[in-house]
Amino acid sequence: MTRDYLKKATLTAKSDASETHETVKNILSDIEAGGDAKAMEYAKKFDRYEGNVLLTQDEIDAAIARVPEKLKADIRFAHDNVKRFAELQKSTVEDVEMEIAPGFVAGQKAIPVDAAGCYVPGGRYSHIASAIMTVTTAKVAGCEHITACSPPRPDEGVNPAIVYAAHICGADKIMAMGGVQGVAAMTFGLFGLPKANILVGPGNQFVAEAKRILFGRVGIDMIAGPTDSLVLADKDADAHIVATDLVSQAEHGYNSPVWLVTDDRALAEKVMELVPGMIEDLPQLNRDNAFAAWRDYAEVIVCKDREDMAACSDEYAPEHLTVQAEDLDWWLNRLTCYGSLFLGEETTVSYGDKATGTNHVLPTSGAASYTGGLSVHKYMKIVTWQRATRDGSKAVAEATARISRLEGMEGHARAADVRLAKYFPGENFDLSAEG
Repeated sequence: MTRDYLKKATLTAKSDASETHETVKNILSDIEAGGDAKAMEYAKKFDRYEGNVLLTQDEIDAAIARVPEKLKADIRFAHDNVKRFAELQKSTVEDVEMEIAPGFVAGQKAIPVDAAGCYVPGGRYSHIASAIMTVTTAKVAGCEHITACSPPRPDEGVNPAIVYAAHICGADKIMAMGGVQGVAAMTFGLFGLPKANILVGPGNQFVAEAKRILFGRVGIDMIAGPTDSLVLADKDADAHIVATDLVSQAEHGYNSPVWLVTDDRALAEKVMELVPGMIEDLPQLNRDNAFAAWRDYAEVIVCKDREDMAACSDEYAPEHLTVQAEDLDWWLNRLTCYGSLFLGEETTVSYGDKATGTNHVLPTSGAASYTGGLSVHKYMKIVTWQRATRDGSKAVAEATARISRLEGMEGHARAADVRLAKYFPGENFDLSAEG
């Protein structure tokens, strides 16, 4: 189908991957070889921070005392929502077993990883909500040890509200260290921490690349790029709200794509008219980010009908997907590729980013075509087990021996042979691969 691009992106949300890779690889190698001292050296260089790395209880208490009571109440509200939603998610995974054949039982167990490392951005914006999203889900999953890691400000340390959020959500340790060095410290078990089994949480391109390089020796939630958002809107959508939602997400960063997909040209043109003024009205840092994101990465697409709109959205597989169109149930049932879905004008990505309970650590750069976002399940290993009586193992042993020999794996076959010989002495079995 023909789609009309009223605005087309001039750039794609990709950094210089090769340069970033080499930089991060070298830092990780230095820290792995140099340990705590080398990590501190990078913290001094990049964070311009020479204070305590692992916050003491006195330091945590002092930080908490600086957080206004109203903000504490808001953080507790968001934590409660995230916690209850994570508990709901956990309830969908059960330990189960079944009798595969008479006398042969197999099952699955869900076992949380021991140690989780939660990265909480604290540079350009202090992501209080990221502490809530990552630490809470790890706690509900049942992780034995949770480290929250956040970049400190020079002579100030970690943002007090991040400290409060990480503390009430269940972090066992709070680390004042950012960037690659923070990720490395959690992975390598520096400063007396247990080695992390999984790293979670958003971060800049250096944090994302560190997670990519370390994946395999440690688990990760996902490899995230710049945040992205798509709005699906029909003729009845409020252009002012649509434009506001697009601008609210463009402020994330200069390379954060936002897309409008509609079947109504008049709406598209009105939104394009409104956006520049809304960007101009933002504070300077937010304005600069949103202006660059809108100029270089935003797209406005007019489709033939709602089916084409849905198909277009699925092709983009956005991190955040908002529907401001009639018949929300149709969209809920039709759409298949997104990180998190926001149905109707009455909700917005900002709600999910901060306080509704669904997680805001989500797949970016089209990854929603094959994965979902951070959930309690990411911290859990789904493992299997089996048990059998001797009679129950008989048919399985016969099949195993024959299949193994057909594959040329004689050692596997003999592991079945010896059991048949022991459990059923004197009985003859045809265990050859030939028919």
